Order: sequence, then structure tokens, then C-alpha cells
Amino acid sequence: MEGEVNGTFLPSCGESEPPYAQELLESLDLAGRFLFAILTLMTLIANLVFIEEVIYIYRKIPSSKRSILIWINAAAPVIATTSCIGMWIPRSTMFTDFTASVFFAIVIHKFLMMMIKECGGQKLFLKRFENGHFKISTGPCCCCCLCLPGVRITRRSLFWLKLGTFQFAVFRPVFMFLSTVLWTNGNYSLSNLSPKGAAIWISCFIAILTIIALWPVAIMFQQVRVLLNCKKIIPKFALYQFILILNHLQTAIINILAMQRIIPCAPPLSSPARGAYISHQVLIMEMFLITLIARVVYRRRYDELDPPECITEEAGVKKQTPILNVTVSEDGLRGL
Repeated sequence: MEGEVNGTFLPSCGESEPPYAQELLESLDLAGRFLFAILTLMTLIANLVFIEEVIYIYRKIPSSKRSILIWINAAAPVIATTSCIGMWIPRSTMFTDFTASVFFAIVIHKFLMMMIKECGGQKLFLKRFENGHFKISTGPCCCCCLCLPGVRITRRSLFWLKLGTFQFAVFRPVFMFLSTVLWTNGNYSLSNLSPKGAAIWISCFIAILTIIALWPVAIMFQQVRVLLNCKKIIPKFALYQFILILNHLQTAIINILAMQRIIPCAPPLSSPARGAYISHQVLIMEMFLITLIARVVYRRRYDELDPPECITEEAGVKKQTPILNVTVSEDGLRGL
């Protein structure tokens, strides 16, 4: 490891606390400072792109969809901004992660509401799928349970789907706030995953709530992906999935590698601090690219769906159109 030199262990590698911002900046060489400047510029550009997108949404998008689209488009710039702050100020990692996690918990609920809004709202959604069924044998809960029966689409079942994402938007901030309070008192540490520690229990509860929240979004996507294909719902869902995986799964993997000392320390950064440092830098680049792609996907104006009555009437007209079979005999032709 880098922290071991001639059998001696550098003191900074054994420290659990990240360094102060001034210590980190003084330890950077020319390449490190250049990387900091580039990543900060990426964050600034991502925020400028988002501001321009907000202006476009207010000018071109109906008022009923503005708030939802702004929340969803803000996910990548907000995560890039919190990561940039965490990169510059390593000791703020707990608070920046808290902000990004809470914000994305709300975005998950907003994405579900966006799919309903794109179908014309709750009433039109129920009218379009009044005889349909939700396919609940989908990830992340029941992707292997293919024998599960479909759930009839009603106002009640739609309410339970919305409640599944809303609970995450409510309880995730509560658990993150509790984690921050315990962390300030020294009772919460990701390096202490023993049953007596608070981190293992809070992490398990958050994981369960996350799975419960992601399930309704997947169920709704399976239901509307054909109908909303004209509104590019598949690329939008892919961007949402990328943010989810990169912000949660990728960060968790890097943190586990750092806690196991697989990611070596680099003074003045200990292994856990360096893991968070690398995670922030990677997230900035990834969220920058996602912000640019989201601008292309969400900026396009899509035609509104036809009301269910029009679709029903057109189908009825096609069924009722008589087919005329005109038969002309040979004698008739001779008479002419």
C-alpha cells in the first residue's frame, strides 16, 4: 500500500477523518489542480445547461408539467454540484451525500408522476387502461415470480403505486437526518458495520425502502412504455436508471472497496476519504454527460396523446364500416 513505506505506517493513512480543504489543496500537484479546474468547469456548465433548460420549460411546456420536468432535469446537476462541493471540501461528504440522496428520493416519485401526467393525468390514465392489469412480476422485487397474477388497474391500485414512491421521498430524508445526527455524536460510521452499530440497521432500512420505491416505477413503465413510445419514454427511463445506478450502486461499491483498503490511502487522504474523493470526481463527469443527454431528450416537444374517446370512436367507425360486394353478371354486361 502507498501508506506503508519501509515497514512504517503513515499517520494520515490511519486517520478516519478526511483532511481539511486547505490541507488537500496544498497536497495537489499541477495535474491534480488541473483536474480540479476541469471538474469544476464541468459542474458549472452542467448548471448553466440546467438553467437554460428551466427557461425553455417555462416558455414552452404547459404549467401542469413544469414542476415535474424541472425536478427530474435537476437530478444530474444537483448530484454534480454536491459532488463538486464534496471534492473541494472532503469533510462535507456526509452533508453533500445527504442532500443528493434526499433530492433523488423526491425525483423517483416525480418520475412516476411524470409518466401518469404524460398519459393525460390520473383520470385519463384510468380511462385508457380501465380494462387493463398491472404486471407486478417485474424488478426489483418480483422479477423472478412470473406466475404472479396481474393487478387490475383501478384508482386504488394507482394510489398504492404512488404511495410506494411517496414513502421513500418522506422516509429517506428522515433516515438521512438521523444518520447525520448520530454521525455528529460519533455513533454512525460506515466503517462500523457490526450489529451494535447504527450504520448497518439504517442502511438495511434504507435498502428496503429503496426497493419498495423502485418497484412501482418499474410497474408503471412496463404499463405505459408502448403508449408513451412516441414521447421517448424509454430514453427518459434509461437516464433515470443510469442516475440511480451511478449515484447509489457505484458509490456503494467504491465505499466498500475503500473500507476494505483495496483502494489504498494517499496522504493526506485515508482509504475511506480517498474512496469518497474518487467517487465524487467520477460522479461529476458522469452527471455532466447525463445533463447534456437529458437536454436533448427532454427539450424536444412531443405531440399530446389523443383522448381515449377519440380512439374508441375511431375503432368503432372502422368496425361499423360496411363492406360492399358488387357482383355483375355477364348478361348485365351484354345488355350494356
